[in-house]
Amino acid sequence: MKVDVLLGLQWGDEGKGKVVDVLTPEYDVITRFQGGPNAGHTLEFDNKKFVLHNIPSGIFQGDKINVIGNGVVLDPIIFKQEIDDLKAQGIDLTNSLFISKKAHLILPTHRILDAASEASKGKTKIGSTLKGIGPTYMDKTGRNGIRVGDILSNFEEKYAALKEKHEQLIKMYGFEYNLADYEEGLKEGIEA
Repeated sequence: MKVDVLLGLQWGDEGKGKVVDVLTPEYDVITRFQGGPNAGHTLEFDNKKFVLHNIPSGIFQGDKINVIGNGVVLDPIIFKQEIDDLKAQGIDLTNSLFISKKAHLILPTHRILDAASEASKGKTKIGSTLKGIGPTYMDKTGRNGIRVGDILSNFEEKYAALKEKHEQLIKMYGFEYNLADYEEGLKEGIEA
């Protein structure tokens, strides 16, 4: 068995997805083991452009198994859009894409926390993509987050509890937001 790992040593935008795509024909399983949907991997086939955010770029090789691993943070809203875009292009994910039940979900309140934190920094802001990735990893490491597997067991209850905790944190920033705007598409994403 041969296992290779491709690591980026910068803050992204390095072309990792393109390199993975070039190497994919040599492997049976392609796994995304960490990261979130902050950027994207743009690939082009037959004059068609595809942008992937969470799905491994091996998805275009029909006979490969693609795994979203437990180190990935997955935004259900972005993920559903990604799936819909691929399906519209005739890409069947049914037997080629698997998601770890231990991957953590980026929730709407993670995105609000990201925006509130960034806004509070003023001139010292870090240039966050505001996708909620940092706050999600904070919940993951703090063992407070919600995982993909939680969708199958009391998701609404777990989401309500974590949402309440996040809203208390957001109050400390004095950040104004409309939760309904951030939650738009969440239910559909969870059900996908």
